[in-house]
Amino acid sequence: MKIRYALPALAAVAALTLAGCTNTTDEPKKDSTDSSKVTVDEAAVALLPAKIKDSGELTIGTDAEYPPNEYKDDNGNPAGWGVDLAEAVAGKLGLKPKWEILGFDSIIPRIQEGALNMGSSSFTDNVERQKSVDFVNFLNAGTQWAAPAGSKVNPDDACGLKVSVQSGTVQHLDELPAKSKACTDAGKKAIEILPFDGQPEVTNAVVNGSADAFSADLPVTGDAVKQLDGKLVTVGEVFDAAPYGFATEKGSDTTKAVQAALQSLMDDGTYLQILTDAGIESGALTKATINAGKN
Repeated sequence: MKIRYALPALAAVAALTLAGCTNTTDEPKKDSTDSSKVTVDEAAVALLPAKIKDSGELTIGTDAEYPPNEYKDDNGNPAGWGVDLAEAVAGKLGLKPKWEILGFDSIIPRIQEGALNMGSSSFTDNVERQKSVDFVNFLNAGTQWAAPAGSKVNPDDACGLKVSVQSGTVQHLDELPAKSKACTDAGKKAIEILPFDGQPEVTNAVVNGSADAFSADLPVTGDAVKQLDGKLVTVGEVFDAAPYGFATEKGSDTTKAVQAALQSLMDDGTYLQILTDAGIESGALTKATINAGKN
């Protein structure tokens, strides 16, 4: 998938650590969606808990380390198409988005504590996470590997390889452990899993030779390959398709309000425009579902 956001974090990491390598030029940033210009949906507003409605703000948590979905702009503020969509949801609810940048693993606990109204951090909706929060689904995504150009990495036969991954993702917690176990069960070497806090570090590990490949969500992998202009290539096919979702308090009116707001964005064309601008319209949904992840 072709995502057209500039990636200052990735560019900075590459510039500092890839001696002798030429970095690609960042493309111009797209104008983000202005949530104040989104038409308020009064039916969605009516579903909000009074505490959130009265505050005038939707407090949203993100780790901002998963470009191009969510990352930090030059001023350290959240940016990316996932941020644009979350802010459009806030606009539909007549609320001002209030962002908190947190570690990925701390977002769901903060929602459970009531400190956050919503999590927007490329969460894959799965059954295990549904035990803790609800997910309002907004994209069909899948996993895609990347490796250095010219390598012969095969995601289906990665025994003995070093694979980098963002900590706390489904690739880190589910995919790679399962593949590594299959290796050892077959008498082969385990996969050495290399977790990092942010996707720029994950990508850089492959470029500088610390890892043989990385595994990430399709939009993220596709953008890294594009930004690094020939240093990396996608390997294997897209697999384990699953929905992304905004995380909200389990069984709450907030879930219903966010679902209604997202559906309103789908109905008026704003949702598809955001995805189209990012080049990921192929993953668009027609209905804002709740907890559609089945794995």
